[in-house]
Amino acid sequence: MAKLDTLKSALEKALGNRIGKLVESFDQLTLIVKADDYLEVARVLRDDPSLRFEQLIDLCGVDYSTYGDGAWDGPRFAAVSHLLSLTHNWRLRVRVFAPDDDMPVVPSLIDVWNSVNWFEREAFDFYGIIFEGHPDLRRILTDYGFVGHPFRKDFPVSGYVEMRYDPEQKRVIYQPVTIEPRELTPRVIREENYGGLKH
Repeated sequence: MAKLDTLKSALEKALGNRIGKLVESFDQLTLIVKADDYLEVARVLRDDPSLRFEQLIDLCGVDYSTYGDGAWDGPRFAAVSHLLSLTHNWRLRVRVFAPDDDMPVVPSLIDVWNSVNWFEREAFDFYGIIFEGHPDLRRILTDYGFVGHPFRKDFPVSGYVEMRYDPEQKRVIYQPVTIEPRELTPRVIREENYGGLKH
């Protein structure tokens, strides 16, 4: 029996009907679970002897609003975790969708794997996903005065505010963006010997 099949069987046995979906692609399994089951599933994944995912090595947010060129009709925001079992030498991707697009909330995994701390803060900062139960959920990479969540698909490329040093006030100030949007047209190079290359 192949390693992936062994893992799949162990997941099905340990989790039962808490498995929303189990997808195999690129030689890796993705486990999709409901937000209500997320925390308990995480504990089983860590503690069950047939699974033993001791390490959470990554978590990121995803905005599916334009996925499949707009063909996606599921929930907008998801948190995707990557787990590693040193005991069994296998990996698992776990995806949980926030049930409410306007206020994306999923449980925090910090009591299961404390390595998730800054990953959840980053997903909150960039996507606005709220991790319920996180002890210190605040921005981690954007500035304290930053408005919005920059990795959301509907966030403007130029942002909402810009910061600059004001020599009269002798401090950094925020102001509305002064960059005017423009259409970018790629430059087409037509010279035969451009850059020393002969065609």
